[in-house]
Amino acid sequence: MNITTSQAQGRVPVTVVSLKGDLDGSNYQDLIAKAKELYAAGTRHVLLDMTHVPYMSSAGLVALHSIVQVMRGDQPPDPQQGWATFHAVARDSSSMQQHVKLLNLQPKVDRVLQTAGMKEFFEAHTDLATAVAAF
Repeated sequence: MNITTSQAQGRVPVTVVSLKGDLDGSNYQDLIAKAKELYAAGTRHVLLDMTHVPYMSSAGLVALHSIVQVMRGDQPPDPQQGWATFHAVARDSSSMQQHVKLLNLQPKVDRVLQTAGMKEFFEAHTDLATAVAAF
């Protein structure tokens, strides 16, 4: 997967993280590492552009949840903890996230979020300007 970033200005500064390729077990930790790097550099609001992500596995769900925790200043669960990580996701997915939003979900990715019960956890947009303004 290729990860690039750009900056946008809404009511607050927004870092747009554009992903290209599948988000799965082979690369989800790279995305978490990028979120930690961005947070250390001062980023607090992230728009994940999923335009070019045709597939996301359960590891991608862990990555999304971890990014939310990083942007809140929390330590994400250790992905090596297996099911405990998924239980942490379930416990923490009860309200809409304010610091992480999604852009241009592809159908398969949308279904994964819906199936996992995380669709209501993330605000999703289909237009960049609207998404940035939502922060």
